[in-house]
Amino acid sequence: MKIMNCPLNGPRNISEFIWGGEVKPMPDPARVSDREWAEYVHIENNTAGVVREWWCHVPTSFWFIAERNTVTDEILRTYPAGEVFKSRVEFTAAPKANEEKK
Repeated sequence: MKIMNCPLNGPRNISEFIWGGEVKPMPDPARVSDREWAEYVHIENNTAGVVREWWCHVPTSFWFIAERNTVTDEILRTYPAGEVFKSRVEFTAAPKANEEKK
């Protein structure tokens, strides 16, 4: 059984987690095209070696960062996202296509 350390809940069975993608710089959602945003959300670099990734402990919905070697699948370190990101990003809803611009 593979165990992953959740920074909030301690060691847990890997089946309690989902992978959320690579940690990478987020473009400004107000300034990028839909295509650039889709690439940010869906395209991964698939780097061989140690990468930082988003993971979520599903039972508690706790998101955190793990450093994992993608060649050996060894999890080297897990830590709260607050160690990397010091502020929240607030999003505003985009106007719907049929709404008038004010």
